[in-house]
Amino acid sequence: MSGNAHTTAPSGWRGLVQDWSGDRAAFKVSWGKAMMWIFLLSDTFVFSCFLTGYMTVRSSTTVPWPNPSHVFSLHVGGVDVPLLLIAIMTFVLITSSGTMALAVNYAYRRDRATTFKLMLATGLLGATFVGMQAFEWTKLIVDEGIRPWGNPMGAAQFGAVFFMITGFHGLHVSLGVIYLLVVALKVRRGDYEKRGYQIVEIAGLYWHFVDLVWVFIFALFYLW
Repeated sequence: MSGNAHTTAPSGWRGLVQDWSGDRAAFKVSWGKAMMWIFLLSDTFVFSCFLTGYMTVRSSTTVPWPNPSHVFSLHVGGVDVPLLLIAIMTFVLITSSGTMALAVNYAYRRDRATTFKLMLATGLLGATFVGMQAFEWTKLIVDEGIRPWGNPMGAAQFGAVFFMITGFHGLHVSLGVIYLLVVALKVRRGDYEKRGYQIVEIAGLYWHFVDLVWVFIFALFYLW
């Protein structure tokens, strides 16, 4: 009887907690990866609603929309260079996606040192992106006078949709940087030697999603 008691899975709430806290698999996918996919799917709906709302507002407004090449230009060497800062931000974020992919590759090789360095590089690139976005916001607010409730350069809705969508994405990047650095430190410490390094792949899924969303924001806000 005692042997059967030890092998029988607990029922009720205890069984539920054990299933969700243990490294169980659903459809041959671990719970951690499955939950990340579900989170990313829900976040996709949120960003889709935001971007659809932006396109609707821009298409329906009767006031001229600000020219992105003028609004997002940088004054360098006495010349206004259109979208220079945005191009650098995009390059930084795409580069971070590459370093994250390499980190996942080396994690499954159990190369802790290289994985840590690549994840650290990814986090630093993400932090650089957030810093440049803060500079962009400061320039628009202080130099151009753009506010969420007004815009001296054209349609008043521009400030509202721009700060909302880019701010929401910037929040995702900031949280992602913290997430990556925490995982990187735990990798360096050897916390995943016994459990495996799938957590690095899960963190990579989140980071690639953030990068992909930026591609759509870049196309719709800065190129349209």
